Amino acid sequence: MAKRDYYDILGVPKNASEDDIKKAYRKLAMKHHPDRNQGDGAKAAEEKFKEAKEAYEMLSDAQKRAAYDQYGHAGVDPSMGAGRGGGGPDGFGGFAEAFGDIFGDIFGGAGGGRGGRGGGQQVYRGSDLSYAMEISLEEAAFGKDTQIRVPSWESCDTCHGSGAKPGTSAKTCPTCNGSGTVHLRQGFFSIQQTCPHCHGSGKIIPEPCTACNGAGKIKKQKTLEVKIPAGINEGMRIRSAGNGEPGTNGGPPGDLYIEIRVKAHDIFERDGDDLHCSVPVGLTTAALGGTIEVPTLGSKAEIELPEGTQHGKTFRLRGKGIKGLRSSYPGDLYCHVAVETPVKITEHQRKLLKELDESFKKGGERHSPNAKSWTDRVKDLFK
Repeated sequence: MAKRDYYDILGVPKNASEDDIKKAYRKLAMKHHPDRNQGDGAKAAEEKFKEAKEAYEMLSDAQKRAAYDQYGHAGVDPSMGAGRGGGGPDGFGGFAEAFGDIFGDIFGGAGGGRGGRGGGQQVYRGSDLSYAMEISLEEAAFGKDTQIRVPSWESCDTCHGSGAKPGTSAKTCPTCNGSGTVHLRQGFFSIQQTCPHCHGSGKIIPEPCTACNGAGKIKKQKTLEVKIPAGINEGMRIRSAGNGEPGTNGGPPGDLYIEIRVKAHDIFERDGDDLHCSVPVGLTTAALGGTIEVPTLGSKAEIELPEGTQHGKTFRLRGKGIKGLRSSYPGDLYCHVAVETPVKITEHQRKLLKELDESFKKGGERHSPNAKSWTDRVKDLFK
C-alpha cells in the first residue's frame, strides 16, 4: 500500500511552521496513543499513532523535510537509514522530542537550570540569598557606599575541592554510569530523572573528606561593596548578581538580594517622596506670630507664623523632601504646628494667665471664634 502524504497525515499545509507541525502531531499522538485506545479499535489506533509519529520525525527535521519536499517518500526511504531520527529501535525519538518540554517541566528533563536531554551530569543553578540591611533616613535620601559580610563557599583546602578524603578519590556512580540521570521506561513513555544514588553529580564518594563532609567546599564569610542609591525606600531590594549560593556541577551561582529597612527617624516621617514633621510652638509665639526655625534633612529653614496660628496648622516647604529613585523632582516637607500649653508654671505666671484669661473673656468671641462656633453646635445638638 502506498504511503500517505506526511502533510496530509498531520493535517497541515506544506508551508506549515515547525510549531504548527509539532502542535498537530501532539494532538494526533494524544488521540491515537495505544494507552488511551483499548479494545476493538486498539490496532487501528496504534497504526495511526505510528503513522503520525513517522510523519513528525520526517517533517520536524529540516534536512529530511527538504528531501521529502523535493523527492517525496523516495527521498526519505527508511530502508536507506532515513526516517529513524536517532530514536533507537523503537523509533521513540520524535515522540520524546515533541513532548520533551512537557516532560521537562514535570521531571526536570530540560530547562530549569539543569542538564538537557542529551545526558551528562545534572547542572543546577545556586539558590538566591537574602540580606536585610538597616539604614537611616538620611542614608536612604542621599545614598551611601558601604560594606557587608555575607556567607560564601570556598574550595576545601584539605581535599582541594574533590570531596574525597586525601589519598582516596570519587568513583563513577554505578547506577547512572556517571551521567547523573536515569531513564524509566513504561510502554511508549521514557522519563528522565535525577539519579537517586548520586543526586545528579555522576559520582559517589566512598570516603568523604572529614573537613567538608564530602561537599568539596567550606562555608566562609566574604566582604562585598554595596552602593545604596539616593532615594531608595523601605522594602526595596538591591540585586548583587552572582553572590548567592554556588551552583552544582558547574551550574551558575544564585544572586544576593539586599532588602532595605529604614530606621524610624526622631523627627521626620516619610510618605513617598514627602516628609512630615511636628513643630512645637509656644503659646505666646502662636498668638503673636513670628519667625521660627525648622529642620530639614541636612539643613534648616524658616517659617513665618501669622498672628493667631492655631494648633494643627500645616506649612508646606516645596522641594525640601526626598528625590525618589524614579522621581524627577524632590518631594515636599510638611511642618505641622503643635501649640504647647505651658506646664509647671509658677504662682506669678498663674496670676498673669488668669489676668490674661479675664481680658480675653471681656473681649468676647473675637478672641476665640472657634470656641463660639463649637458652643453653638453643641447647643443645637441638645435642642
